[in-house]
Amino acid sequence: MQGDIENVLFSRFLKQNIPFEFLPIEDLYKRVSEQNFDLSIAHRIEFHALIIVLKGEGNHMIDFKGETISAGTILPIRKGQVHSFSKDLNIEGYVIGFEENFITRGINDKNLFHFLQIFHTERIDIGKDSVTILQPFLSIMGNLLEDDNINLKEEIINTTFLTLLLQIKRLACNQHNFFDSQKLKDFYLFKELIIKYHNEVHNAKDYAKKMDVSYNYLNGICKEIVNKTAKEFIDSWLLLEIKRNILENKYNSQEISYKMGFKEPSNFIRFFKRYEKLTPLQFQENLKISSIRD
Repeated sequence: MQGDIENVLFSRFLKQNIPFEFLPIEDLYKRVSEQNFDLSIAHRIEFHALIIVLKGEGNHMIDFKGETISAGTILPIRKGQVHSFSKDLNIEGYVIGFEENFITRGINDKNLFHFLQIFHTERIDIGKDSVTILQPFLSIMGNLLEDDNINLKEEIINTTFLTLLLQIKRLACNQHNFFDSQKLKDFYLFKELIIKYHNEVHNAKDYAKKMDVSYNYLNGICKEIVNKTAKEFIDSWLLLEIKRNILENKYNSQEISYKMGFKEPSNFIRFFKRYEKLTPLQFQENLKISSIRD
């Protein structure tokens, strides 16, 4: 952990006059190096991103989990996630960054479900033989962003990006299980409520009441979509958000405890140790040691 983790806003590297950016991964490395930013240091993004690998093989870290990526790998990165690229550039492909509202405003329910399905899948593998099928859509987006003609530019980019997502989903259907639309919509609502109320509510039954659904229904969709009970999902989200806060190196243990809705710091420490077998402070020290070794 080299210094404080940065919360990267979309405007940090924005080159477009709209909240949507599309560029080769190689260009991203060049752009951030010009601003003395190291992509291999874990950073928390405040926008959505889609990484599409066309050639090569490398590694990527998302929320403390390492991913081996190669041609045909697609990584949806959601707002608030912590991730980092490899130090060395060993892959070719594209990074698409955007503010969610740019894509979802005015979107119909059917396309919203497709969008949610893609961005609630940890990784998607379409196979290296399928990447060429995506190239026409990637070329269209690249050409559009370079076009000085602003007439209907946002609308066409929006439509092209959604079409790209549909094509990715179509190519991935044989490898991935995409869930029933209403269940996914309810799961997404559950997750949004946790983000909003986690400093007040940790009880799954209370979230079911807020959603106006039965506890059994909420438990069922969690088991189907993430293979966890609703309570287990709440705990896993809290644990991950605690780790993200520790990595930010901006708050002490007591501050994180209250921020995450624990009334007593001792309960917070017990909660963390139950899952990690370490105290939050020990976890932070391990991150520092790991960073020095890297």
